[in-house]
Order: sequence, then structure tokens, then C-alpha cells
Amino acid sequence: MEANRLLKPASVASGAGVSIIAPASFARQERLTAGMERMTALGYMPKFADNALARGPLFFAGTQEARIADLNAAFADPETQAVMCLRGGYGSNYLLEDIDLELFRAHPKPFFAYSDLTGLQLHLLDKLHIPAFHGPMLAADFYLEDGIHLPSFHAALAGQPYGVGFAEGLRVLKPGSASGTLYGGCLSILVAMLGTSWEPQTEGKLLFIEDLNEKPYRIDRMLWQLRKAGKFNGVTGIIFGEMLDCVSSPAETDQLDQAIMNALNGFQGPIAIGLRSGHVSRQNVTLTFGVAADLHVSEEIELKLLEPAVKR
Repeated sequence: MEANRLLKPASVASGAGVSIIAPASFARQERLTAGMERMTALGYMPKFADNALARGPLFFAGTQEARIADLNAAFADPETQAVMCLRGGYGSNYLLEDIDLELFRAHPKPFFAYSDLTGLQLHLLDKLHIPAFHGPMLAADFYLEDGIHLPSFHAALAGQPYGVGFAEGLRVLKPGSASGTLYGGCLSILVAMLGTSWEPQTEGKLLFIEDLNEKPYRIDRMLWQLRKAGKFNGVTGIIFGEMLDCVSSPAETDQLDQAIMNALNGFQGPIAIGLRSGHVSRQNVTLTFGVAADLHVSEEIELKLLEPAVKR
């Protein structure tokens, strides 16, 4: 997919309507309340979709039919300028077959999500070329006082090119420079999509990978699986997220780095780690997948997003 073929939504300014949906799992009430208050304080007009507050069946935020209805309705709603998920969890994979692609093509909008929603975001990117906004969610980040990296959030919505680096957690694993289309998401979901109709399309991409609570040997195993599936062929560079709590024990501080370099032995491009986007400890950085980007991994480390993901 060429970056210049993106189906870019309109830019989003303060005062815009934001539909809050729950395509996967439900959230705690106190987080919903705090998240809505924070988003409103930032000048946006959030509203819950019809079924967004459902709890159950099982671990889902409502039935499959209710969740897909909310997703489609949010994109069709003329009063909604952006769509944001409550949280990840599990369950959005059940919606992939029922997405109304023609509706989404007619009404592209910034769609904020990460974690379990990686499959949905990449499906819209791969099939329709709608950019993915890998960034904060209402009941996962907005409820926290320090949950959002506001510079990248506002820049992504306004269509202003921006960069992230050491201040956002990036550090060197393997030096070098690379360019490509930024792409990726949650590692365990990327692996789960292998062998399906929604398999990630990574060739020629600058690949971002992140996850939570996965021990280093499991990270190694998933990277091995992606590699053997050919998903690193043509990848120009790799950026790992903060990889929060991906440790065997607090004493083994470098085991994750070693496991990654073992799994990626022979990879020719630069490798960085630590970028706080997705599952993070604080200040969740918004990344826009589908745009052209440069990665420079050295003492002056930086991931630079070179084009807007919205129409300005």
C-alpha cells in the first residue's frame, strides 16, 4: 500500500463530536466517568454509542450484533468526527466479517484504538486505505491524569507532521536508518491473524510492535512465528513499544532485549524499543499507521511521521 493512496478523513478540531464504542470488552464504570470528563475538558464532545455500556455475555461488551451495529453506526453518524474505543480486552475479531466496508469507504474517520482492536484497524487500512490511529482509548488512557501524550494526539487529529524520540521512551537496539509506511500494532494480535483473511500485510513497512505482560520467551516465540511466516520480508525497520511488564523477573532487566535480538538475528534494518504507544505506563503516544515515516536509530533517535493522516 502506497502512503499517497490513503483515504484520509477530515481533520478534527476542538469541539468535534466523538463516538465512544466498545467492540471488544466492557470497562469499569469509574473509568468511563473519568474518561468522559477528561475528554470533555479537552474541548471534545464525546457520546456513548447505543450499546457501549453493555456488560456481557461472557467477557464481551454486548452481543456480536450490538457491537457491529455500534461500529457501523459511529462511522455513518454525521455528527461524529472521530471514533474511539472504550478499551481492548477481547472480542473485536468476531466483527471482522460483518464490517460494512462500503459505509466506511464513504465515511472515513479517525479511529482510535490499540490492543485487541489491531485486527479491525489493519483491516480498514489494508482493504480501504483508511489510516489507523494507534492511540489512547477512553477507559484505558483518558481516565488517567497522565494517560495521554497530548502533542501527538492533537498533531495527528490536526494533520501536523510530528516526531517522537528519546522523550517518548525510544532507545537503541540496533542502529541504522530506514524509511517506509508505518504499520503494526499488538504483537499477539498480529500473530493471531496469521493464516486468516485478515493476515497483516507487512512488506515494505516500517513495523511497530507492542504488547503487555508477555514473558521474553513468549515474545521470542511470536517473533519467530512472524519470521517463519515471512512477515519480516521487506520490512525496512522495526520499532517496539514500551513492552510493559514483559519481563521474567525484575532482576533480569535485559532479557527482553536479548530475546528480541535473538529472534531477529540477521535482520538488516534498524531496531528501536521503548516507544510509549499502546499498552504503556503513561502518556500514550498516538501513531498513525499508513503514513510515510522515517526511523533514525542512533544517539539522536527519532521516529518521524512525514505526512498527515487527515485532510487539512
